[in-house]
Amino acid sequence: MTVMEAQESPLFNNVKLQRKLPVESIQIVLEELRKKGNLEWLDKSKSSFLIMWRRPEEWGKLIYQWVSRSGQNNSVFTLYELTNGEDTEDEEFHGLDEATLLRALQAL
Repeated sequence: MTVMEAQESPLFNNVKLQRKLPVESIQIVLEELRKKGNLEWLDKSKSSFLIMWRRPEEWGKLIYQWVSRSGQNNSVFTLYELTNGEDTEDEEFHGLDEATLLRALQAL
């Protein structure tokens, strides 16, 4: 998402009141999310970003706990199997997008 797209979203734009949060204020909110680990800037100009409702470290911990609990240590499986396989259907990370999955695995 871009900062300009965010400004048009219901989170920062109340259409009924015809009020928008200024871009500068949105950037302050986004920077706070980044400091907490829930946002990653996708470009140097800080105009595009990815918001994560869980930090990569938290996703990594959930994945590691499942691997340990299910006896999958030292096993080989694909990223697809990890997030879309039958064995993980009841796990919170099931269906996780690949970009977030890679960040989670890098955080381990």
